[in-house]
Amino acid sequence: MDNMDIKLLKLVQDGIPITHSPFKDFAAELGISEQEVVDRLKRLQNVGKIRRFAASIGHRTIGITANAMCVWNVPSERVEKVGAIMAEFPEVTHCYERPRYPNWPYNLFTMVHSYTPEDCEEVAVRLSEAAGIKDYTLIFSEREFKKTGVRL
Repeated sequence: MDNMDIKLLKLVQDGIPITHSPFKDFAAELGISEQEVVDRLKRLQNVGKIRRFAASIGHRTIGITANAMCVWNVPSERVEKVGAIMAEFPEVTHCYERPRYPNWPYNLFTMVHSYTPEDCEEVAVRLSEAAGIKDYTLIFSEREFKKTGVRL
């Protein structure tokens, strides 16, 4: 990475503005061509400096305020299969295997977002039925303290 890459990453790390030509705007600010902005971003992604380049919706802004971490006690030999089933649900935004601990039997975690806690509970029931896992609990978010990507 050179200094121009670093300047470009600092510009894009807070999001792409909703304008007709955001890359052209970045180019003007950096004193390079729009094509160079696009080429640099592609190269940085190809070499792994940018993991992903995607749009995200502020879910709280549009009313999706119920967030539940569903924790599942899945037999170890079934984790791969159950995780694959649960990850297919559109309501599941994250699906992770985690280690078990004393007094904490849960080893699969799924994050569910919806409009109400009851909606999250209904999704958990569907996940349970689809995967055949009955031992689970929901942990609801109460407050969001910080949500940002990695910063330079």
